[in-house]
Amino acid sequence: MPETALRALDLTVRRRIESLLAGEHRAASLGIAMELAQVRPYQPGDDVRLIDWNATARMNEPHIRLHVAERALTTWLVFDASQSMGFGTALRRKADVAEGVVLAVGHVASRRGNRLGLLTYGHPDPLFVPPRQGRVGLVGVLLKVREVADLPDDYEVPESPDTLGDALSRTRRHARDRALIVVVSDLRGPRDWSGALRELAVRNDIIVCEVRDPAEETLPDIGEIVVVDPETGRQLRVDTGSRRLRERYNTAAAEERELVARDIRAAGAHHLLLSTDDDWLRPLVIGLANRPLLR
Repeated sequence: MPETALRALDLTVRRRIESLLAGEHRAASLGIAMELAQVRPYQPGDDVRLIDWNATARMNEPHIRLHVAERALTTWLVFDASQSMGFGTALRRKADVAEGVVLAVGHVASRRGNRLGLLTYGHPDPLFVPPRQGRVGLVGVLLKVREVADLPDDYEVPESPDTLGDALSRTRRHARDRALIVVVSDLRGPRDWSGALRELAVRNDIIVCEVRDPAEETLPDIGEIVVVDPETGRQLRVDTGSRRLRERYNTAAAEERELVARDIRAAGAHHLLLSTDDDWLRPLVIGLANRPLLR
């Protein structure tokens, strides 16, 4: 992965961080740092080491300097490990793109003492990796993502696998401090996540990285085929030679994707589209650099 592209990634958050760990992000409270917040009269109980002697001499009264504290940012990765992520008709699978997003975002999110955590969903044993700092946190997350992304195609799909809505509810329980939450998914399956996404967005900054494959949006004319739903195993025989069928499929696919995008916008989250048939890293970098909601 090009180092220049990784350097261009910048995870800037709109809300001030409440973490107790020192870091590079603006805190919700005052503390020891470089950026001056205010100079005010000394009050009993204040740290005498904060006295501003120049202001004290001018005002003939003890004054102290208060700074904007800098805190560590916690980033939660919500990773889709469902069967549909194994689909891919272009240069790579959706799971390959998702792993790349985790690597790129994790590389940036774990710098300078920031913490990185992981929750997965859609497979037999959903994983939870508590946030850890630095390289230890990044390596731990990458190993777990590789573990669930490389499940065999014939593994037994649970009758009721947990959904994105379930994963976001779990994230809400664990993300006690304000955090950056990055969802990496193809957003296939039940749309039970809109309410949980809105609740999370009240206190946190959220980026939804939707991974798509071109064959999911446009049905090609390749004759009669049998299609299989990877989530349920259901099979359906389809005659793709029917022009009317292809048009109905394309229209329905476009409408579904627009509904998904509308729900994400309504929640106040930032939506990035990444495809298996093109360079996914450049859109990721540009999307993060130009996200007005998070400035």
